[in-house]
Amino acid sequence: MSRSFTIGIAGGTGSGKTTLTRALVERFAGRTSVIYHDNYYKQHDNLSYEERAALNFDSPDAFDTALMIEQLRTLMSGEPIDCPVYDFAAHNRAEETVRIAPAPVLIVEGILILSEPELVDLLDLKLFVDTDADVRILRRIKRDVIERGRTLESVEQQYLETVKPMHDLYVEPAKRRADLIVPEGGHNLVALDMLIRHVDSSIQTPALADEEF
Repeated sequence: MSRSFTIGIAGGTGSGKTTLTRALVERFAGRTSVIYHDNYYKQHDNLSYEERAALNFDSPDAFDTALMIEQLRTLMSGEPIDCPVYDFAAHNRAEETVRIAPAPVLIVEGILILSEPELVDLLDLKLFVDTDADVRILRRIKRDVIERGRTLESVEQQYLETVKPMHDLYVEPAKRRADLIVPEGGHNLVALDMLIRHVDSSIQTPALADEEF
């Protein structure tokens, strides 16, 4: 297999990164693999549940990004990886892993991926999904309460204490590293169509990957 085309999808919490990722995976079915920065939260077996729940999960220090970079390089070299899995209910890394195979298109998704220079250097195409803050917080509440079983009070506290401050400090400034800012992510059909055409051309003609939009 020739060298993979790597796409980084960043943006604030609830911005629509996953919707964009799913749209690309659907369009390039059978030719994509995805790794999520969220699965690389550090393991904290030495801490109690209460101590783990109180950690700042929105800081770059919360992630084992070195492992993610190592495994991305492995995928880019044509070898599979055993990706960690994170249990959000337990606030800790799960015992199981998931096998991810190399693919022509590798998608890396995460809030803070454009804040890590070494990771940025591995990405052929860097996208930042930009969505209004009010929409993002509503989406986060829905996700954390319904999908992750958290209380509304805990979501509100985390947003005010860590999510918003870390967004202002790390996520928003990283926008300048993006090749393309995508308003509303996968809901932006015009941008999505442009991305699909660009990725398709880059897979067929690798030299095009270095061209700017």
